[in-house]
Amino acid sequence: MVKKEIAIVDIGSMSVSVMVGERGVNGTFRIKGKGVAEYAGFQSGKFLEPDQVKYAVALAISNAETAYNGKISELVVGVPGEFSSVICRDVSISLNKKRKISDNDLKQLYFAGNIYKKHPTHVVINQSPIYFVLDDGSKVIEPRGMVSSKLGGLVSYVLAENNFVDFMDRILSELGIKKVTYLSSCLAEMMHLFDPSTRDRYAILVDCGYITTSVMLVRGDGLLFLNSFSMGGGYITGDLSQCLKISFPEAESLKRKVVLSWDAKDSDTYEVQGKEFISPYSAKATNQIVEDRVDMIASYIIRCLDRCEFEYPAYIPIYLTGGGLNYIRGIKDYLSRKLGRRVELAQPSLPHANRPDYSSEIGLLDLAIDNYEDDKFLIAR
Repeated sequence: MVKKEIAIVDIGSMSVSVMVGERGVNGTFRIKGKGVAEYAGFQSGKFLEPDQVKYAVALAISNAETAYNGKISELVVGVPGEFSSVICRDVSISLNKKRKISDNDLKQLYFAGNIYKKHPTHVVINQSPIYFVLDDGSKVIEPRGMVSSKLGGLVSYVLAENNFVDFMDRILSELGIKKVTYLSSCLAEMMHLFDPSTRDRYAILVDCGYITTSVMLVRGDGLLFLNSFSMGGGYITGDLSQCLKISFPEAESLKRKVVLSWDAKDSDTYEVQGKEFISPYSAKATNQIVEDRVDMIASYIIRCLDRCEFEYPAYIPIYLTGGGLNYIRGIKDYLSRKLGRRVELAQPSLPHANRPDYSSEIGLLDLAIDNYEDDKFLIAR
């Protein structure tokens, strides 16, 4: 298949990112253009300043088009976890006789399990397999070409809120985007960050952003569980600003200085460069403020995982990505103690795009290109 340039828009809780790219060599990408625009974000499944979203999306598209030196007419929109739900269903179809399983059989299996076509509040945007089951009861990850008289499996369906989809449809139509496809940001992240062998053994991913955090359990090519809550790294900045009575930019700079593994004494300080002079802040007080908020985020993560109906191995770590917590030094060990489980940091392993806050947009580009090139039936809308 001829290479195709794909444009994606990542709706973050702090900024909107638009990226145009194509598949490169050895699993890399050629990024042809990127545009970013900050905005108020969203909280509890609602945009904080809905009237400003269009301007942020328009600016991000415009900036990307300038860098790309071309016009964007098609977009793949990433749906954030706060606007998404995941439902897993056991599905089975008869193949009438023993024969080789084809791509079309997989498509029929997904279709049979999709009972949400007339859902009043949500629409299915992605469908993907956790595992497949053959007529002898054996579970397999890749059934194509295998011989069986029936095909079953556990299928993951990601549903997006109609309100989000309709809202984005209106905005992008007004901006002249002719074709819009929706893709789960969380599904995209986990497909990009974890190799197939890791996914087959289960994996827990926590994406902590600026205002929102998503907790997901993955297996195979699908999400088993997804839950989100409105709290992230921006809350730490807000706490520092309020408690220390400093400006938000100063608080953000101070947060970047924090070392949670430091047993700071009363006389120890962090120094932040201001416009005219360097300001010292108590390291002990600063660490305590940060720890209190991280403790709260950790308690919400535990609460999310407690809601998961699926069992998973006790030994697998929790992978942390996103720009909310990963930049705080010592966060891995601190969260490991609070969560009672080993924590590892996750980010794309690409040159010039290996930051944890790139996980969502790079994952979206990766999965959008995969879906175009390989026709994996991930996009159902």
